[in-house]
Amino acid sequence: MNSVDWLLASSHPAVRNLALTNLLDLPEDHLQVVMAHEKVLDDPWIEALFTSQQPDGKFARNDGSDIHPYTKWMGIHWRLVSLVELGISPGEPRALAAVEDELTWLTGHEHRSRIPTIDGRARRCASQEGNALAACSRLGLAQDPRVKLLAESLVTWQWPDGGWNCDKRPQASHSSFHESLIPMWGLFEYYRATGNSDALDAARRTAEFFLRHRLFRSERTGEIIHPEMLELHYPSYWHYDILQSLLILSRMDLLTDERASEALALLQAKCRPDGTWRAGRHYWHPPGGELYQDPVDWGRRGPNAMITLNALRVLKAAGRIKISKTGEEYGFITHPH
Repeated sequence: MNSVDWLLASSHPAVRNLALTNLLDLPEDHLQVVMAHEKVLDDPWIEALFTSQQPDGKFARNDGSDIHPYTKWMGIHWRLVSLVELGISPGEPRALAAVEDELTWLTGHEHRSRIPTIDGRARRCASQEGNALAACSRLGLAQDPRVKLLAESLVTWQWPDGGWNCDKRPQASHSSFHESLIPMWGLFEYYRATGNSDALDAARRTAEFFLRHRLFRSERTGEIIHPEMLELHYPSYWHYDILQSLLILSRMDLLTDERASEALALLQAKCRPDGTWRAGRHYWHPPGGELYQDPVDWGRRGPNAMITLNALRVLKAAGRIKISKTGEEYGFITHPH
């Protein structure tokens, strides 16, 4: 069984749906796609992401107290990203109800009044606005004035080199990889939903920032910035790695840029003999654990379905693999150019 067939045989309808549409390019009205899509909301991962939701849309602990939207990784901030990446439909009522708590937090006076500007640069953990902007744009909320505020704020806060950073030291002038990748995603999703050219221009400036660094190297010395960037993770939450970077750049049709080729080769080299990929490290603990528990058990052993799916998406977009319409013919192109 090849890796595409392995994904198509997944017990998770969300994974099957994404494999059918993103890897095999089957249309939405294809019988297999219709059948998988109809079962997406029954996916055990999606059901887990909606656990503990209250009638007002918020999420609560076992003692009934509200979970702050940003609580790692139980807050709605993180759940929304997982939900949209698993392919829930725009307008899903439970997701829309949950968004209210997220937007109230991020657009409220208490939150925004604490964002300083030092030496002409907004010092902001912009991954927060970026994740929310991406999720809301995918859920059909791009016209909400609060979502527009998130997009406009990210454009205004963007640093001259194309990214964002929350470093409050006046001498800090280089953007953070962690705080820049997710806003790029959010702004591009907002552009796709609205056609807003300012958002697209800002996202492209960020893409150029990453490409100048070849996605993981110091622009000054050429050294690897941090070895963790070369590991694969799912979910990545706010953390940066080459797979997540390549995935978002693929959505922006930028993988043909030669400066992405080294990262693509590294990703391809991480493929296991059975055609799947594993997580290099985990940022999460299973439900019922202690710190950093996720509502979903994404699997800490063996091949990882979402990492494998995303790796195949990226390599397909880059022209490094060919996948037939049936999924029966699958293989790497050793020299794609």
